[in-house]
Amino acid sequence: MVLHTLSAGPDSSAFSDCLRVASADDAILLMGNGVYIAVEGTQPCSDLVAAKVKTFVLEADARAAGITDRISSLVSVVDFDRFVELSEQFPRQLAWY
Repeated sequence: MVLHTLSAGPDSSAFSDCLRVASADDAILLMGNGVYIAVEGTQPCSDLVAAKVKTFVLEADARAAGITDRISSLVSVVDFDRFVELSEQFPRQLAWY
């Protein structure tokens, strides 16, 4: 069980690499430029949903990017407290930049 924190944007190789190694027992937290991956109706979002990995997006970063109203309903929006809980829930963390 790994929490993948993805800060890279949708065009980054880090995104495709993360999807390749993430398993169904893992979770992905989108932050920084990674929040753009969760925009409904985009190919990166479709790829993310197809991976069938629990996915979260950091609310503060989505708000800063101005995309809170465009986040896919299949992605859970979380605050910093929930981020801490996820860090405690998943024994390992892997950061993608």
